[in-house]
Amino acid sequence: MSIEEKAQAVQKAFGALKALGRDPTRLEFEEVISPTEAILEGRRTILLGTNNYLGMTFDAECVAEAKAAIDRFGTGTTGSRIANGTYGLHKALEARVASFYGKKCAVVFSTGYAANLGSISALAQQGDYLLIDADSHASIYDACKLSSAEVIRFRHNDPEDLARKLARLEGKPGDKLVVTEGIYSMLGDTAPLKEIAEVKRRYGAYLMVDEAHSLGTLGALGRGLCEQADVEADCDFIVGTFSKSVGTVGGFCVSDHEGVEILRSISRPYMFTASLPPAVIAAARQSFDQIEARPDLREQLWRNARTFYDGLEALGFDLGPEVSPVVAVKLPGKETAVRFWNALIENGVYTNIAIPPSTPNALSLLRSSISAAHTREQIADALDVFARVGAEMELIPANKADRRRLAAPQGALRIVTGGVTGKSEAELLAPRSEKAAVKR
Repeated sequence: MSIEEKAQAVQKAFGALKALGRDPTRLEFEEVISPTEAILEGRRTILLGTNNYLGMTFDAECVAEAKAAIDRFGTGTTGSRIANGTYGLHKALEARVASFYGKKCAVVFSTGYAANLGSISALAQQGDYLLIDADSHASIYDACKLSSAEVIRFRHNDPEDLARKLARLEGKPGDKLVVTEGIYSMLGDTAPLKEIAEVKRRYGAYLMVDEAHSLGTLGALGRGLCEQADVEADCDFIVGTFSKSVGTVGGFCVSDHEGVEILRSISRPYMFTASLPPAVIAAARQSFDQIEARPDLREQLWRNARTFYDGLEALGFDLGPEVSPVVAVKLPGKETAVRFWNALIENGVYTNIAIPPSTPNALSLLRSSISAAHTREQIADALDVFARVGAEMELIPANKADRRRLAAPQGALRIVTGGVTGKSEAELLAPRSEKAAVKR
């Protein structure tokens, strides 16, 4: 099949969906005003799909550090980490990331994708075993392809299935590396990490946790699900990204195993990719300081997430299994999801569309990512739009949308005095350390 024929096949597969409105792969923002608002198609638009969980992209101190780094070091390194691409800034950031996690070693990559690709493929080699959650991110699956280890999938968030798979490997030579995530990016559910850590200990395996969406959002210090679940000592390797809560771009792997330093010599995505530019490194370092010093950002994030989740649930939408900064609305099919996504944009709300084959269990989703920077009014306005569009498309009962319209006028959601959730501020901020507490 020629390149042209391959392109035509793809166009045919997605042509019907694109005919319903915008092409999500070609959407352009004319201007980004703040972490939560942009100009899209000439309209002020609420951003509900940026993963900007703590609003760090416009943090004044992070911006100042980035500007200062450009003035001192220029715009880029023009080399990989093993060539001319390691500055004092890079080593200082690695030391800061290691300190943040209380670990001995940290290796910084140019993207979060590269962090998974480079770490997993280098740590699990010929004769080893990779045991990955079935709903793992694409970067984890691609890392498995790059690795020469044997790959075994276990059922999503199922420690018992993981235990069965590890039991079959008992007595076989080779390391066993279990890979799971903190918050899963599609449905916003968290891994049962305490139980997975217990299985890991029982069978003498290693455990890697991808905290991409849980860095900055979970844990008293913002270190993620490993911290919140109190299993940091069991997490041999933690990988993550700077492109979400940190507000820049890049990735990392931290560990107490000093052998992780071997990544600098054998990890191809580390060795053969240009290193991060000075501005990005400087901003990321400052952002870690902010994440550690400002628990109020996490409190505000979860206040917003719970308000938005409870508001959508009250309207009758089918959501992901637990309250999370990732709020997924399940829809009956690709075409419905595309129509809904287009209608939201036309009404000034941008969210992410996720459809098969990139979603678990062939779900069609509209995926929102809530930020600490969202205002009460923005959350209220977004819920109003979801209500109006959902009712017009007959996805939710019209009477529920009407009740919301009467109870919470546009732009004036009463978050802590009843409103959509009917919960007090104390209830909204109550800790939910156990997964059962947020199950629906």
